[in-house]
Amino acid sequence: MLTVLKNSWALLLGITLLMLGNGMQGTLLGIRGGIEGFSTVQMSIVMSAYFLGFLFGSRMTPDMIRRVGHVRVFAALGSLISAVLIMYAVAPNWIAWTIERVVIGFSFSGVYITAESWLNNASTNENRGKALSLYLIMQMVGIIAAQLLLNFADPAGYILFIIPSVLVSIAFTPILLSVSPAPAFESTKALSFRRLYETSPLGCVAMFLLGGVFSAQFGMVSVWGTQAGLSVRDLSIFVAMIYVGGLVFQYPIGWLSDRMDRRQLILALAVIGTLDMIVPVVFSPSFPVLIVIGVISGGISNPLYSLLVAYVNDYLEGPDMAAASAGLIFINGLGAITGPIITGWMMAKVGEGGFFLFMGLLYLLMAIYGGWRMMRRRRREIVELPGSFTPLSPSASPLAVGVAVEAAQHEAEAAFEAQQESEAAAG
Repeated sequence: MLTVLKNSWALLLGITLLMLGNGMQGTLLGIRGGIEGFSTVQMSIVMSAYFLGFLFGSRMTPDMIRRVGHVRVFAALGSLISAVLIMYAVAPNWIAWTIERVVIGFSFSGVYITAESWLNNASTNENRGKALSLYLIMQMVGIIAAQLLLNFADPAGYILFIIPSVLVSIAFTPILLSVSPAPAFESTKALSFRRLYETSPLGCVAMFLLGGVFSAQFGMVSVWGTQAGLSVRDLSIFVAMIYVGGLVFQYPIGWLSDRMDRRQLILALAVIGTLDMIVPVVFSPSFPVLIVIGVISGGISNPLYSLLVAYVNDYLEGPDMAAASAGLIFINGLGAITGPIITGWMMAKVGEGGFFLFMGLLYLLMAIYGGWRMMRRRRREIVELPGSFTPLSPSASPLAVGVAVEAAQHEAEAAFEAQQESEAAAG
């Protein structure tokens, strides 16, 4: 781990500052939109635009990097992010915000791809898995800390828009001045959707539904909080707890994933997610209970993403794993685009409870489909390798997910071989 920090400290510091900026703007817009009097439907379109831009960015950035190089793409997209963060406050108009959210989603997607290829290049086969785990932790820490910064100024003013702009601008300084050379970029081509679906219908359908959960959870939470009358302090705590849950539960669920039928675990998490979302719809929970709901919500959705990637890869050969990961990310992105729009529509129809109701319905559909698939097809024989689950971020690029999967596979194979040798020696 110390070697990873030594080789990649500039990149990890920059990513943490970037996530501070991104984490702030996501929550801040929902609060400011309420102050400006934007409707729930208008804000749902604004929030959905980020995921549309993010999906475009994941497809277009590799070609941009090949044409002009990592450094120019990195600097250009960073400048766009910093400018858009200021423009939010300059032009508080929901149509302008929608366009700006497409731009900032595109730019963040490109920045992640560039940063993750740098991290991959700076790592070795022996420490690549640890490097990506540390990268995930720094991302989550940045987003959690961002929620605290929301309490330092009035969201009706300019200061809270200036702070993330400055943080993003500073974030590129250690990265661009780093002595690490820009790596040769290799993009990952996705498997055809037909082959991916034939490999794992449950993996594809669940990943699409989870995209809707993610975008509703992280895109519309501040819109819900504003409509529910939460203070900036309480809303920032609630959002932070969602990410805390995602960080804390990755490893326990990963441990379970490598020791039981992953389909059963997927089904169990979907059922728990459904029940977790039912509570605030049926009852009027106090704020402490809401915090518990938020922790469980994040603790299910983030690890479930990693679990679905691991589950699909159980039925693929090594060379196809990275390609499958790229396809799953695209499917997740398609689901994410629709999430905020449907959530906004439901909140407009049934009130603030529509936020939780939508996610609960998605989890319920996932549970029903998962149970149906388990009845339709017995579990296929796979090679059980301990430790093949790896923590992943929903914002990670196909490159990072592919590399993480390959690193986990190598570690699992090494552990499996060591176990076989130990058993042979004991026998």
